[in-house]
Amino acid sequence: MLTPLDIENKRFGRSIKGYNVDEVDDFLDELTVQYERLYKENAELKEQVEGSKKDLEHYRSVEHTLQNTLVMAQTTAEDIKKMAQQQADQIIAEANSKAKKSVEDLDRQEFELRAKLEEKKKEYELFKSKMERLLLSQLDMLKDDEE
Repeated sequence: MLTPLDIENKRFGRSIKGYNVDEVDDFLDELTVQYERLYKENAELKEQVEGSKKDLEHYRSVEHTLQNTLVMAQTTAEDIKKMAQQQADQIIAEANSKAKKSVEDLDRQEFELRAKLEEKKKEYELFKSKMERLLLSQLDMLKDDEE
C-alpha cells in the first residue's frame, strides 16, 4: 500500500512535451495531503475495528458467563425445590406415621378401658348378686327367727 511519503517523494522524468512541472507538483502536494488524511483515518478506523472486535469478544464472553450462571441458577433453584418437596413429603409422612401411631395407641387404650369397664361391671353385678343373696339370706334368717 502506498504511503503519503511515497507520493510526496515520487519524481517523474522530464520530457520535451511533458506536463507542466508546477501543476504536477501542486497536484501531487494536494494528493499527498488528502491521501495522508485518508491514510490516518483508515488507521484510526482499523484501530476502532480492532477495539470493537475486542469489546465484542469481551461481551460474548460475558454473555456466555451470564448464560452459564443463569442455567446454574435455574438448576440450583430446581434442586432446592426438589429438596424442599422431599423434606415436605418426609415431614408429612412422619406426621402421618405419628398420627397413626397415636390413633392406634388411643384405640388400644380405649379397648383396655372398655375391657376394664366391662370387668368392673361384671364385678359390680357379681357383688350386687352376692349382696342380694346375703341380704335375702339375712332376711330369711330374720324371718326364721321371728317364727
